[in-house]
Parts: sequence; C-alpha cells; structure tokens
Amino acid sequence: MIAPPRLRPVLTLAACLLGVLPSAAPAADDRAAERAAMVERALVTEGVTDERVLDALRTVPRHEFVRSKDHRRAYADAALPIGHGQTISPPFIVGYMTETLDVKPGMKVLEIGTGSGYQAAVLAAMGADVSSIEIVKPLGRDAARRLERLGYDNVRVKVGDGYLGWPEHAPFDRIIVTCSPESVPRPLVQQLAEGGKLLVPLGERFQQTFHLFTKRNGELADEQLVPTFFVPMTGESEERREIQPDGLRPRVANASFELDENGDGRADGWHYQRQTLLMPDARDGESGARVASESELGGLSANSGEAPHGARYLRIAAKDPDRLAQILQGLPVDGRRVAAVGLAMRVRGEALTPPAGGGPPAGAAIYFYDSVRRELPGGFIGPFAGTFDWDERGRRIPVPPDAREMIVRVAVKGSGTLDVDALSLIAYPRAVPVR
Repeated sequence: MIAPPRLRPVLTLAACLLGVLPSAAPAADDRAAERAAMVERALVTEGVTDERVLDALRTVPRHEFVRSKDHRRAYADAALPIGHGQTISPPFIVGYMTETLDVKPGMKVLEIGTGSGYQAAVLAAMGADVSSIEIVKPLGRDAARRLERLGYDNVRVKVGDGYLGWPEHAPFDRIIVTCSPESVPRPLVQQLAEGGKLLVPLGERFQQTFHLFTKRNGELADEQLVPTFFVPMTGESEERREIQPDGLRPRVANASFELDENGDGRADGWHYQRQTLLMPDARDGESGARVASESELGGLSANSGEAPHGARYLRIAAKDPDRLAQILQGLPVDGRRVAAVGLAMRVRGEALTPPAGGGPPAGAAIYFYDSVRRELPGGFIGPFAGTFDWDERGRRIPVPPDAREMIVRVAVKGSGTLDVDALSLIAYPRAVPVR
C-alpha cells in the first residue's frame, strides 16, 4: 500500500503560486472499504491493471474532493459538480488517464486543470512531483488549501491559464490535461521533455477523443485513444477555438454506430461506454468490425439479424448488474430558442430484467444543464423490458429555457441485452424566443 503522509506545517499561500503542498494520502479512514469497492467495480472490472494506480485510488479520499452535499455519492463512478461550471472526473477516467501516462516515482508532471485537486492527489500518491494549474481562482485556492490540509508535499498549485503551461518548472516528463482544447497548445509541446508523454482530450466542444502524444526529436507522435467528454479549456485556448457548438441545431454524432476509426470495437463519438459491444451485421463480413465472442456476451444469444440501419448496431450487454451498462453523448442546446427535442431510436431487447432494487430495467434519458452545469429537468424514454424484436421508441422532451447543453444516455440498469441503432434527434424552435 502507499505510505502515509509526512505532515508538515501549513504553508503561506502566495498570490499566484499557491504553495508547495504535502505528498501521499492521509491515514485510513472509515470510508476505506468504499474506496476498495470503487476500485474493484469501476477500475479493475473495466480494465485498469496497474497496481500502483489502483493502490493510489484505494488510498486517496475522493470524498474530500467533492462538495459536502455530494459526500454520499463520492465513490460512485460518475462525474460530480464542484462549482463554477466544473466537475471532478469519474474514478475510472482518473485511473485510465493515470495508467495511460505511465507515471513513475520522481517524474515531473504538469497538470492542466486542477479542479478540486483529486487527480493531482492521485499523481502525488504515486510519487510524482506535480505542478498543477487552475484558471478558476476560487477553485485553485481551495484545491491548494485542501491538498495542504490532507498532507501532500509534492504538489504545487498556481492560478493561471493552462494554455501557457508553467515554464519555470519545465521540462516535464508527463503532461496531463483535464480539460479539452481544440488542438494541442504549443507552449505545452515546448515544455514537454524529449521522450515525454502528453495526454489530452482533443476536439470540438462536444466531440472529443483522448490523444497520447510522445515527443520524439522535438515532434509529437500521436496515438488516438477512446472518445471522452470534458469541460472546455478556457482562456486563450477557447479564444482560439475555430468550431463553435450550435445550440440551435443539436445533432447526434455516429447515430447509427457505423464509425470505428481506430478499430477498437467501440463506436466513435460515444463516451463512457460500459458493457458495450459494436456488433457487425451478417452483411458486414469484410468491415473489419470485431465480432463479439460468446464469453463477452456472457451466454446471451448473438440475436443476429440485419441491422435496422447500415451494417452495424450497438449492443449493451449487462452481464453484471453491479456495473454500469451505458452509452453517453453530450450535445449543445440553447433553451432560449429551442422549445423541445424529439429523440427516437430503434431498439431490441432480450431478457431485460429490472435491478434488484426496482426501477426500469432499461431506457434512454436526456439530462439538461445550464451554463454553469447545474442539472435541470430532463426526460426519459422507456422502460424497455423483457424480450422484443426491433422496434422504434421515442418521445418529445421539453427543453428548459436555461439549458445550454444536454447529455443523451442509453442504459441497462438491471440485466439483459439491449441493442440500439438509428438514433435521431429533432429540435423544435420556440415560437417566441426567451431572452
């Protein structure tokens, strides 16, 4: 296990450089069992294998990095709001990013987007020397104090624009970006050491993909990874953004699950996929799509047959009801001008059974958020239950006037198989725009 911290006297916070703060996590508390369960459920089961990463997440007290009213949900595999329109990433994403970076003790790591300080604490618990930058002043100050209070002496926090990096502490062996720019900021390339790695979610505001860059001979070699969804990198990065989201005409990307550019068997454009399989149709023999094995299907039938649209469809195969089984996609929407959205899809079910605690076994939902990511009333399509052949399901859902973004989620909450294809989204304008 990771060693307990070496507590040090409280450090004075400077105006911009908010201090060099204490290392490793505090002594075990009464929520250690919850952390261990979170690691098994959200990381080990989902493919994170680095024991040092797993150990760090078993040790760092995530409940200390969320709002007090969210303490009860601290060990769920979910993003949680931390104020100022920002969120703390789900534990799986923290573990995935940390493992992907391959952080070793003593490495100098630059983090862009401190947030509440949780990712920095995990890196510090692994023995890295962490420099972290947060553009939102209250978040940066609170994170610095929190890390200091919890006893991490190998993290320094600065309030500033992460686009510019932190040249005083460069070069960095690793750079991790926990917000999304449209392209890689040039200062970060310059501050990355030769042979170093940079992990960043790149792309449009609502369509992002993790990219792992390795610096070789002064240039970046790019490896494209999985789709994801982060808040935007603000400041100079946002000012340079060329493609702006269109909240008047939201569109579902890869709505028929035909695209899988990196051939990993997961649909492009959809993030935080859990217990999902990209299924080739019987007519898709030369597409290169990975065919699901019987072990992956958990004994469920392949439910073969032609896809309702195109050559592929997505399967959510909930073999373990204690794990998330879902797909998500974020979209822009301007509730001042859009009165409602109509969401429809083709679905097919096999043995869809409710969870032990009750509730619908499967369905689709739209969640709306305002400009600072406060959740607003949304809508639900379903439930999808039992066994049934391909059918069209849909609903028109009102959009709150304050809504600026939404998330479409299709999920199985109990057990069984849900096949999904041909999603469509229609925006209905308001007769009288809201000012």
